[in-house]
Amino acid sequence: MPKTIRNEYEKKLSYASFMQAHNLSKKGKGFRKEMILFSLKQEEYIQWLYEQLKNKTYQHGGYTVFYITEPKLRKIEKSRYIDRIVHRWVVDNFLEPYFVPTFIHTSYACLKQRGMHKACLDVQKTMKHLERTWKEYYILKMDIRKYFQNINKDILYKILHRKIIDTDVLWLLKEIIYSNEGKTGLAIGNYTSQMFANIYLNEVDQYIKHKLHCKYYFRYLDDSVIMVKTKEEAKKLLKKITEFLAKTLELELNEKTQIFKSKQGVNFCGYKINSYRLKIRDRGKQKLKKKIKELQYKIKVGEIQSKEARKYLCGHFGYIQYADVKNLTQRILEI
Repeated sequence: MPKTIRNEYEKKLSYASFMQAHNLSKKGKGFRKEMILFSLKQEEYIQWLYEQLKNKTYQHGGYTVFYITEPKLRKIEKSRYIDRIVHRWVVDNFLEPYFVPTFIHTSYACLKQRGMHKACLDVQKTMKHLERTWKEYYILKMDIRKYFQNINKDILYKILHRKIIDTDVLWLLKEIIYSNEGKTGLAIGNYTSQMFANIYLNEVDQYIKHKLHCKYYFRYLDDSVIMVKTKEEAKKLLKKITEFLAKTLELELNEKTQIFKSKQGVNFCGYKINSYRLKIRDRGKQKLKKKIKELQYKIKVGEIQSKEARKYLCGHFGYIQYADVKNLTQRILEI
Protein backbone atom coordinates (compact mmCIF):
# COMPACT_ATOMS: atom_id res chain seq x y z
CA MET A 1 0.00 0.00 0.00
CA PRO A 2 1.50 3.42 -1.01
CA LYS A 3 2.12 5.91 1.79
CA THR A 4 0.08 8.62 0.09
CA ILE A 5 -3.17 8.67 -1.87
CA ARG A 6 -2.56 9.80 -5.45
CA ASN A 7 -4.83 9.48 -8.48
CA GLU A 8 -7.14 7.04 -6.70
CA TYR A 9 -10.44 8.88 -6.91
CA GLU A 10 -11.22 8.03 -10.54
CA LYS A 11 -10.07 4.42 -10.04
CA LYS A 12 -12.45 3.84 -7.14
CA LEU A 13 -15.35 5.79 -8.68
CA SER A 14 -17.87 3.35 -10.16
CA TYR A 15 -21.55 2.45 -10.05
CA ALA A 16 -20.63 -0.96 -8.59
CA SER A 17 -18.62 0.52 -5.71
CA PHE A 18 -21.54 2.77 -4.72
CA MET A 19 -23.96 -0.13 -4.89
CA GLN A 20 -21.64 -2.08 -2.60
CA ALA A 21 -21.50 0.87 -0.18
CA HIS A 22 -25.32 0.98 -0.26
CA ASN A 23 -25.61 -2.74 0.52
CA LEU A 24 -23.24 -2.39 3.47
CA SER A 25 -24.96 0.75 4.76
CA LYS A 26 -28.44 -0.77 4.77
CA LYS A 27 -27.52 -3.87 6.83
CA GLY A 28 -29.86 -4.18 9.79
CA LYS A 29 -31.97 -1.24 8.59
CA GLY A 30 -33.91 -2.83 5.74
CA PHE A 31 -37.36 -2.34 7.31
CA ARG A 32 -37.00 1.39 7.99
CA LYS A 33 -39.21 3.66 5.93
CA GLU A 34 -36.33 5.60 4.35
CA MET A 35 -34.66 2.33 3.34
CA ILE A 36 -37.82 0.94 1.74
CA LEU A 37 -38.38 4.16 -0.23
CA PHE A 38 -34.73 4.25 -1.34
CA SER A 39 -34.76 0.58 -2.39
CA LEU A 40 -37.76 1.14 -4.70
CA LYS A 41 -35.55 3.26 -6.99
CA GLN A 42 -32.08 2.31 -5.80
CA GLU A 43 -30.58 1.94 -9.30
CA GLU A 44 -31.69 5.46 -10.24
CA TYR A 45 -30.44 6.97 -6.97
CA ILE A 46 -27.06 5.23 -7.21
CA GLN A 47 -26.64 6.34 -10.85
CA TRP A 48 -27.51 9.93 -9.85
CA LEU A 49 -24.98 9.80 -7.00
CA TYR A 50 -22.31 8.41 -9.32
CA GLU A 51 -22.86 11.25 -11.81
CA GLN A 52 -22.80 13.86 -9.03
CA LEU A 53 -19.45 12.65 -7.72
CA LYS A 54 -18.01 12.17 -11.19
CA ASN A 55 -18.88 15.75 -12.17
CA LYS A 56 -18.04 17.07 -8.67
CA THR A 57 -21.44 18.69 -8.32
CA TYR A 58 -22.23 16.66 -5.20
CA GLN A 59 -23.16 18.65 -2.11
CA HIS A 60 -23.60 17.12 1.31
CA GLY A 61 -27.18 17.52 2.51
CA GLY A 62 -28.41 18.81 5.83
CA TYR A 63 -28.97 16.99 9.09
CA THR A 64 -31.85 15.83 11.23
CA VAL A 65 -30.91 16.72 14.81
CA PHE A 66 -32.03 14.77 17.87
CA TYR A 67 -30.66 13.99 21.33
CA ILE A 68 -29.93 10.79 23.23
CA THR A 69 -29.54 10.50 26.99
CA GLU A 70 -27.68 7.18 27.31
CA PRO A 71 -24.90 6.86 28.31
CA LYS A 72 -25.05 10.67 28.59
CA LEU A 73 -26.73 13.57 26.81
CA ARG A 74 -25.45 13.79 23.24
CA LYS A 75 -26.51 15.75 20.18
CA ILE A 76 -26.85 13.43 17.17
CA GLU A 77 -26.84 14.82 13.64
CA LYS A 78 -28.35 12.32 11.24
CA SER A 79 -27.53 12.83 7.57
CA ARG A 80 -29.59 11.82 4.54
CA TYR A 81 -29.28 8.17 3.60
CA ILE A 82 -27.68 8.97 0.24
CA ASP A 83 -24.97 10.93 2.09
CA ARG A 84 -24.41 7.94 4.36
CA ILE A 85 -23.59 5.89 1.25
CA VAL A 86 -20.90 8.45 0.40
CA HIS A 87 -19.53 8.24 3.96
CA ARG A 88 -19.24 4.48 3.66
CA TRP A 89 -17.59 4.72 0.26
CA VAL A 90 -14.99 7.22 1.53
CA VAL A 91 -14.11 5.19 4.63
CA ASP A 92 -13.87 1.83 2.83
CA ASN A 93 -11.86 3.09 -0.13
CA PHE A 94 -9.63 5.85 1.25
CA LEU A 95 -9.56 6.22 5.02
CA GLU A 96 -9.47 2.66 6.31
CA PRO A 97 -6.93 1.16 3.84
CA TYR A 98 -4.44 4.03 4.13
CA PHE A 99 -4.78 5.29 7.72
CA VAL A 100 -5.60 2.26 9.88
CA PRO A 101 -2.24 0.52 9.12
CA THR A 102 -0.49 3.59 10.59
CA PHE A 103 -2.37 3.34 13.92
CA ILE A 104 -0.65 1.90 16.98
CA HIS A 105 -1.78 -1.62 17.89
CA THR A 106 -3.17 -0.45 21.25
CA SER A 107 -5.77 1.87 19.68
CA TYR A 108 -9.06 -0.03 19.76
CA ALA A 109 -12.19 2.02 19.00
CA CYS A 110 -14.24 1.24 15.88
CA LEU A 111 -11.50 -0.95 14.38
CA LYS A 112 -11.96 -4.45 12.99
CA GLN A 113 -10.78 -7.28 15.26
CA ARG A 114 -10.14 -4.87 18.14
CA GLY A 115 -12.96 -3.17 20.07
CA MET A 116 -13.71 -2.59 23.74
CA HIS A 117 -13.44 -6.20 24.90
CA LYS A 118 -9.98 -6.68 23.42
CA ALA A 119 -8.97 -3.33 24.94
CA CYS A 120 -10.05 -4.45 28.44
CA LEU A 121 -8.45 -7.87 28.16
CA ASP A 122 -5.16 -6.36 26.91
CA VAL A 123 -5.14 -3.86 29.79
CA GLN A 124 -5.77 -6.65 32.29
CA LYS A 125 -3.05 -8.83 30.75
CA THR A 126 -0.58 -5.94 31.06
CA MET A 127 -1.62 -5.34 34.68
CA LYS A 128 -0.85 -8.97 35.51
CA HIS A 129 2.54 -8.67 33.82
CA LEU A 130 3.44 -5.45 35.66
CA GLU A 131 2.31 -6.87 38.99
CA ARG A 132 4.82 -9.68 38.53
CA THR A 133 7.53 -7.35 37.24
CA TRP A 134 7.14 -4.15 39.29
CA LYS A 135 4.73 -5.30 42.05
CA GLU A 136 3.56 -1.71 42.54
CA TYR A 137 3.13 0.86 39.79
CA TYR A 138 1.00 3.88 38.85
CA ILE A 139 -1.76 4.40 36.33
CA LEU A 140 -2.34 7.66 34.45
CA LYS A 141 -5.97 7.71 33.32
CA MET A 142 -6.83 10.43 30.76
CA ASP A 143 -10.13 11.59 29.31
CA ILE A 144 -10.54 14.43 26.78
CA ARG A 145 -13.09 17.15 27.42
CA LYS A 146 -16.05 16.98 24.98
CA TYR A 147 -13.91 15.31 22.35
CA PHE A 148 -16.17 15.21 19.26
CA GLN A 149 -17.42 18.76 19.87
CA ASN A 150 -13.87 20.14 20.14
CA ILE A 151 -12.18 18.57 17.11
CA ASN A 152 -10.81 21.45 15.04
CA LYS A 153 -11.89 20.92 11.43
CA ASP A 154 -8.98 22.88 9.95
CA ILE A 155 -6.42 20.82 11.92
CA LEU A 156 -8.17 17.59 10.90
CA TYR A 157 -8.09 18.61 7.24
CA LYS A 158 -4.35 19.39 7.47
CA ILE A 159 -3.68 15.98 9.02
CA LEU A 160 -5.57 14.28 6.17
CA HIS A 161 -3.79 16.44 3.58
CA ARG A 162 -0.40 15.10 4.70
CA LYS A 163 -1.30 11.66 3.38
CA ILE A 164 -3.81 12.55 0.66
CA ILE A 165 -2.44 14.24 -2.46
CA ASP A 166 -5.43 13.44 -4.67
CA THR A 167 -7.31 16.76 -5.04
CA ASP A 168 -10.60 15.01 -5.83
CA VAL A 169 -10.50 13.00 -2.60
CA LEU A 170 -9.61 16.17 -0.68
CA TRP A 171 -12.56 17.98 -2.24
CA LEU A 172 -14.96 15.27 -1.09
CA LEU A 173 -13.46 15.07 2.41
CA LYS A 174 -13.80 18.83 2.80
CA GLU A 175 -17.45 18.58 1.73
CA ILE A 176 -18.07 16.05 4.53
CA ILE A 177 -15.93 17.64 7.26
CA TYR A 178 -17.47 21.10 6.87
CA SER A 179 -21.03 19.85 6.30
CA ASN A 180 -22.17 20.88 9.78
CA GLU A 181 -21.89 24.34 11.32
CA GLY A 182 -18.95 25.66 13.29
CA LYS A 183 -15.16 25.67 13.18
CA THR A 184 -15.06 22.76 15.62
CA GLY A 185 -17.08 19.60 16.08
CA LEU A 186 -17.80 16.58 13.92
CA ALA A 187 -21.34 15.39 13.28
CA ILE A 188 -21.88 12.48 15.68
CA GLY A 189 -23.87 10.09 13.53
CA ASN A 190 -21.73 10.19 10.38
CA TYR A 191 -19.92 6.94 9.58
CA THR A 192 -16.85 9.03 8.78
CA SER A 193 -16.78 10.74 12.19
CA GLN A 194 -15.47 7.72 14.09
CA MET A 195 -12.62 7.29 11.63
CA PHE A 196 -11.84 11.02 11.62
CA ALA A 197 -11.75 10.92 15.43
CA ASN A 198 -9.24 8.06 15.38
CA ILE A 199 -7.09 9.79 12.77
CA TYR A 200 -7.10 12.99 14.85
CA LEU A 201 -5.95 11.28 18.06
CA ASN A 202 -3.44 9.14 16.20
CA GLU A 203 -1.29 12.27 16.41
CA VAL A 204 -1.08 11.99 20.20
CA ASP A 205 -0.74 8.19 19.98
CA GLN A 206 2.40 8.57 17.87
CA TYR A 207 3.75 11.24 20.22
CA ILE A 208 3.21 9.11 23.33
CA LYS A 209 4.62 5.92 21.82
CA HIS A 210 7.55 7.25 19.79
CA LYS A 211 8.52 10.55 21.43
CA LEU A 212 7.70 9.83 25.08
CA HIS A 213 8.46 6.08 24.66
CA CYS A 214 5.52 4.86 26.75
CA LYS A 215 5.44 1.09 26.41
CA TYR A 216 2.18 0.51 28.27
CA TYR A 217 -0.30 2.87 26.61
CA PHE A 218 -3.88 2.00 25.60
CA ARG A 219 -6.58 4.15 23.98
CA TYR A 220 -10.26 3.63 23.24
CA LEU A 221 -11.38 6.79 21.39
CA ASP A 222 -10.91 9.68 23.87
CA ASP A 223 -10.33 7.43 26.89
CA SER A 224 -6.72 6.35 27.50
CA VAL A 225 -4.49 4.65 30.07
CA ILE A 226 -0.73 4.72 30.67
CA MET A 227 1.01 2.48 33.19
CA VAL A 228 4.36 3.62 34.62
CA LYS A 229 6.61 2.65 37.53
CA THR A 230 6.54 5.87 39.58
CA LYS A 231 4.17 8.71 40.36
CA GLU A 232 6.81 11.28 39.35
CA GLU A 233 7.06 9.70 35.89
CA ALA A 234 3.27 9.84 35.55
CA LYS A 235 3.22 13.54 36.50
CA LYS A 236 5.88 14.40 33.92
CA LEU A 237 4.02 12.49 31.21
CA LEU A 238 0.75 14.19 32.09
CA LYS A 239 2.33 17.64 31.78
CA LYS A 240 3.89 16.88 28.39
CA ILE A 241 0.74 15.26 26.99
CA THR A 242 -1.43 18.15 28.21
CA GLU A 243 0.87 20.62 26.44
CA PHE A 244 0.91 18.55 23.23
CA LEU A 245 -2.89 18.27 23.13
CA ALA A 246 -3.34 22.01 23.62
CA LYS A 247 -0.65 23.11 21.16
CA THR A 248 -1.09 20.55 18.38
CA LEU A 249 -4.76 19.53 18.50
CA GLU A 250 -6.42 22.33 20.55
CA LEU A 251 -7.81 19.81 23.02
CA GLU A 252 -7.75 19.62 26.80
CA LEU A 253 -8.15 16.88 29.40
CA ASN A 254 -11.16 16.90 31.71
CA GLU A 255 -11.56 16.47 35.46
CA LYS A 256 -11.72 12.65 35.14
CA THR A 257 -7.99 12.65 34.37
CA GLN A 258 -6.05 11.36 37.38
CA ILE A 259 -3.03 9.43 38.66
CA PHE A 260 -3.48 6.57 41.14
CA LYS A 261 -1.88 3.39 42.44
CA SER A 262 -2.36 0.19 40.49
CA LYS A 263 -4.00 -1.63 43.42
CA GLN A 264 -7.07 0.60 42.94
CA GLY A 265 -7.73 -0.89 39.51
CA VAL A 266 -8.83 1.24 36.55
CA ASN A 267 -12.17 2.16 34.97
CA PHE A 268 -11.86 1.57 31.24
CA CYS A 269 -14.45 0.90 28.53
CA GLY A 270 -17.25 0.45 31.05
CA TYR A 271 -15.38 -2.09 33.20
CA LYS A 272 -13.53 -1.88 36.50
CA ILE A 273 -10.31 -3.72 35.74
CA ASN A 274 -7.96 -5.33 38.27
CA SER A 275 -5.18 -7.83 37.65
CA TYR A 276 -7.43 -10.83 38.27
CA ARG A 277 -10.93 -9.39 38.12
CA LEU A 278 -13.04 -7.70 35.47
CA LYS A 279 -16.19 -6.11 36.87
CA ILE A 280 -18.94 -3.98 35.40
CA ARG A 281 -18.86 -0.47 36.82
CA ASP A 282 -21.54 0.20 39.48
CA ARG A 283 -23.36 2.73 37.30
CA GLY A 284 -23.65 0.28 34.40
CA LYS A 285 -24.72 -2.53 36.70
CA GLN A 286 -27.47 -0.40 38.28
CA LYS A 287 -28.86 0.60 34.87
CA LEU A 288 -28.87 -2.99 33.69
CA LYS A 289 -30.61 -4.25 36.86
CA LYS A 290 -33.23 -1.52 36.46
CA LYS A 291 -33.83 -2.54 32.86
CA ILE A 292 -34.15 -6.21 33.82
CA LYS A 293 -36.83 -5.32 36.39
CA GLU A 294 -38.72 -3.27 33.78
CA LEU A 295 -38.62 -6.14 31.28
CA GLN A 296 -39.72 -8.67 33.90
CA TYR A 297 -42.70 -6.47 34.78
CA LYS A 298 -43.65 -6.02 31.11
CA ILE A 299 -43.52 -9.78 30.57
CA LYS A 300 -45.66 -10.32 33.67
CA VAL A 301 -48.40 -7.91 32.55
CA GLY A 302 -48.28 -9.16 28.97
CA GLU A 303 -46.89 -6.02 27.28
CA ILE A 304 -44.07 -7.99 25.65
CA GLN A 305 -43.08 -11.63 25.29
CA SER A 306 -39.91 -13.09 26.79
CA LYS A 307 -38.59 -13.60 23.24
CA GLU A 308 -38.66 -9.82 22.64
CA ALA A 309 -36.98 -9.18 26.00
CA ARG A 310 -34.20 -11.62 25.14
CA LYS A 311 -33.56 -9.81 21.85
CA TYR A 312 -33.08 -6.56 23.73
CA LEU A 313 -30.73 -8.17 26.27
CA CYS A 314 -28.51 -9.94 23.72
CA GLY A 315 -26.28 -6.88 23.38
CA HIS A 316 -26.03 -6.53 27.16
CA PHE A 317 -25.18 -10.21 27.50
CA GLY A 318 -22.29 -9.73 25.09
CA TYR A 319 -21.09 -6.89 27.32
CA ILE A 320 -21.31 -8.71 30.66
CA GLN A 321 -20.05 -12.13 29.56
CA TYR A 322 -16.46 -10.91 29.95
CA ALA A 323 -17.04 -9.68 33.51
CA ASP A 324 -17.23 -11.47 36.86
CA VAL A 325 -20.99 -11.12 37.36
CA LYS A 326 -22.37 -14.62 37.73
CA ASN A 327 -25.57 -13.59 39.52
CA LEU A 328 -26.39 -10.83 37.02
CA THR A 329 -25.79 -13.22 34.12
CA GLN A 330 -28.15 -15.74 35.74
CA ARG A 331 -30.88 -13.11 36.04
CA ILE A 332 -30.63 -12.35 32.31
CA LEU A 333 -30.71 -16.04 31.45
CA GLU A 334 -33.85 -16.44 33.53
CA ILE A 335 -35.62 -13.97 31.22
